[in-house]
Amino acid sequence: MASPQQAPHLHLAELTASQFLDVWRHFDADGNGYIEGKELENFFQELESARKGAGVDSRRDHLGDKMKEFMHKYDKNADGKIEMAELAQILPTEENFLLCFRQHVGSSSEFMEAWRRYDTDRSGYIEANELKGFLSDLLKKANRPYDEPKLQEYTQTILRMFDMNGDGKLGLSEMSR
Repeated sequence: MASPQQAPHLHLAELTASQFLDVWRHFDADGNGYIEGKELENFFQELESARKGAGVDSRRDHLGDKMKEFMHKYDKNADGKIEMAELAQILPTEENFLLCFRQHVGSSSEFMEAWRRYDTDRSGYIEANELKGFLSDLLKKANRPYDEPKLQEYTQTILRMFDMNGDGKLGLSEMSR
């Protein structure tokens, strides 16, 4: 990422699910599902800049030492990359919605069970209305309050994340990402 532009919404206030996705896409420049290498360095530099802007003194340590400490703390599977679920724990995301979503469909068997349950018309796709039902049930299960506009925002955010061909529905291969 050569552009010196600021990451969208990167500050220490709580992010909406949509803002979180904007931040994710900003740093996952190659779209491979991880923040790694130069992307990770850019993320860390902007995070440090945001911390300084919020009055957090961060000049005591060398950048490399801070990155190691940071990765030790947040890279839960120690693969040297930041995944979306790991970033959801780092950035103050509204109700940690994305992490909640990821945990609900954590294993492949849970994923297929959820797929069959919510593909109500057995079309082989999860359309927006079916996705909305899934997200509503997920939020109820997690005891997270929501209203209709918030549910609509979450539905659109998930579609933006996974609907790679832009047809407004999720195929099995898109959801399995």
